[in-house]
Amino acid sequence: MITSPSTRYQGSKQKIVKWIWENIRDLKFKTFLDAFSGTGTVGYYAKLHKKEVTVNDILNTNLIIGQSIIENSKERLSQKDVNFILEEHSNIKYPSFIQDTFKAIYYNDEENHWLDVVITNINQIKNKYKRAIALNALFQSCIVKRPFNLFHRKNLYVRFASVKRSFGNKKTWDTPFPEHFKKFVREINNCIFDNGKNNKAINFDAFDIPNPNDYDLVYIDTPYFSTHSMVGVDYRDFYHFLEGLVNYDDWKNMIDWKSKHLRLRKVPCVWTNKNEIHNAFDNLFKKFQKSILVVSYRAGGIPNREEMVELLKKYKANVVVKSKKYKYVLSNNNGSSELLFIATD
Repeated sequence: MITSPSTRYQGSKQKIVKWIWENIRDLKFKTFLDAFSGTGTVGYYAKLHKKEVTVNDILNTNLIIGQSIIENSKERLSQKDVNFILEEHSNIKYPSFIQDTFKAIYYNDEENHWLDVVITNINQIKNKYKRAIALNALFQSCIVKRPFNLFHRKNLYVRFASVKRSFGNKKTWDTPFPEHFKKFVREINNCIFDNGKNNKAINFDAFDIPNPNDYDLVYIDTPYFSTHSMVGVDYRDFYHFLEGLVNYDDWKNMIDWKSKHLRLRKVPCVWTNKNEIHNAFDNLFKKFQKSILVVSYRAGGIPNREEMVELLKKYKANVVVKSKKYKYVLSNNNGSSELLFIATD
């Protein structure tokens, strides 16, 4: 039985993907681009509905997730593969970069050692899709053992403090990494299927995606910029540790060593800049103007609802806005709504 992948990713559309699909399923499209795919929830749903899907994300972690469950149509990790990943092998010299660098920041010493071993073993796997499944399972394992499911601050102490908790799941935090890993491998293996289409995962800045006219429908779910914030949501900052795992051999050269939690060095992003975000949407809509445009955004964001409609109408004749009451995890706004802009010729 095929099951949709679970995710703990900030801003995930997992709980509302059916609502999104109900609003677009009758549109005429065969090829589907998820331009900011994240963990691929919407792209995967399109794959389930026999569309030819391309998922794109600028983060390497999300490229790998897309490779594992969307581009991949048949490869799975076997028990032998899992055993190889979880064992220390006498013929492999294991680095200790995570254990030496991230002591008492995100995980304890034993867990850091485990991560050094497992990422080294995963990097021995030659098959692209098996390696992607293993990395995806490792990402999910790392996320569930983190307070708030993020890497935004040095707060390992939260896991071990003897206090009354209003958030989190201490049982999950205390579950050993290997148990999480095996669970997520099973889950991801169950997500893999062939829908008969040539599905792809790509890794571009959305403005640089090649062949923009190849897609009948382009789904756009950019980082959210609240009117109450000075900066937008920076996913690279939230999940920098996972990006580091992907670039394990070069990780030390990517770190901002002045930061307490050893994040990656900042990369300029228009989606986190209040002064650039309107032009960013305009340029994106212009790039994909020959496609049906579907935009997910939250009420109370920049641009606002009226501005988004105005931007879309520069390139498309018809713009319909759907709204659904929805509160995201970690959001303080109980009255927030999810907006879906559907722009057609």
